[in-house]
Amino acid sequence: MSLMPPPLRRARPEPPPVSRAAPPPPPAAPRGSPLGRVAALLSPADREVLWLYLLTRASLWVTAYCTRLVFPSRSDARTPEPPLSPFEQWDWHHYLHIARDGYFPDGAAGGPEGEGDNREAFFPGFPLALRAVHTVVPDWTAAGLLISFVAGGAAVLALARLARWYVPEPGAGRRAVLILLLSPCAVFLAAGYTEALFLAFALPAWLAALRHQWPQAAVLTALATGVRVSGLFLAAAVALHFLLAARRGDARWRSLPWLALPAVPALLYAWFLYGHTGDWMAWNHAQERGWYRTFHLPWESWAVTWNSAFGERHPTGYGFMFQAELVAMVVGSVLCADLLRRRRWAEALYIALTLAALGTSYWYMSVPRSMLLWWPLHIGLAAWSLRRPRVLIVYLCLVAPLSTVYAVTFLSGRWAG
Repeated sequence: MSLMPPPLRRARPEPPPVSRAAPPPPPAAPRGSPLGRVAALLSPADREVLWLYLLTRASLWVTAYCTRLVFPSRSDARTPEPPLSPFEQWDWHHYLHIARDGYFPDGAAGGPEGEGDNREAFFPGFPLALRAVHTVVPDWTAAGLLISFVAGGAAVLALARLARWYVPEPGAGRRAVLILLLSPCAVFLAAGYTEALFLAFALPAWLAALRHQWPQAAVLTALATGVRVSGLFLAAAVALHFLLAARRGDARWRSLPWLALPAVPALLYAWFLYGHTGDWMAWNHAQERGWYRTFHLPWESWAVTWNSAFGERHPTGYGFMFQAELVAMVVGSVLCADLLRRRRWAEALYIALTLAALGTSYWYMSVPRSMLLWWPLHIGLAAWSLRRPRVLIVYLCLVAPLSTVYAVTFLSGRWAG
């Protein structure tokens, strides 16, 4: 037997490639056009995130269409309701009335005796945007949905970039966005509510703070404060991040005055309400009158919410909502503890202030909705799922039915029980 390798065979020469004309490139937007300038700012990863965003928006609109047919407001309805009617629910009416009629139509105010609808509880950022867009889009509901649609796109882009900042593994941004868009209360990102607009300002503000762009972070945080009082919690987190950076020598103290800017919208709003009601805290008192947000000790709030969830004090629909409030509060507490353990002090402060505000009222309210604003949660779950792939599967299997139930419950007008 020969130990020599067999002789190499000459490979047949490959036939020459057939010359084919290259297909014409797809038409691109002119570089000088606004669309072209926006497209130039988007990376392939950004486009993938936006594609995912559009897909989830389409699924929510399909859900809204089916809900209006399967769960009409009248059981004997023979014709479907208007296409946008599923989104005309609950707090939307407050934003609509503020944008259309102002806070004090005909001089009415929700004073100590409880007159009015307590619309002062809602900050003016979203109603102002709604009134501005209404000048172009005549239908009020369509204008509100358009604001949330555009703001949601900006928010997911910022969340993806934040995730890539924290997590080095590829795909972190797309995964964090997926976790946000499929979270149980994601329907509120599509409705005419404040969550999408707040995130469109808050997430770029935090990204600017991470990059030590303090004037930009302050301006964006101020815009977020005009939308929700949660902007003040974000402002506190940005201020703490600045102080920690300045202590390390990574920030210049001359940027410190910028950190006072986020308080300006809240002060201006309080001044406006004082001029009409004589009460500097009119917005907070409106929340107390309309939504039982009077101060209680944390264990008292937990006890009332627990009894409301499991004590058969309310119909089952309300009981389910209170159970979700308890679960969300536990998740937030675990998230805050984890951020403290990893010494992410500024983000822990943001979550802690949010939990303190929501967890010291008569009972828990809107904590699951507030989870949409907890970007450390979405990024943390994305990082965990990249290390352990089964985490994403478990998450999707658990939240998919919850997201569907929450969406149908809201879109059918059955949200509060």
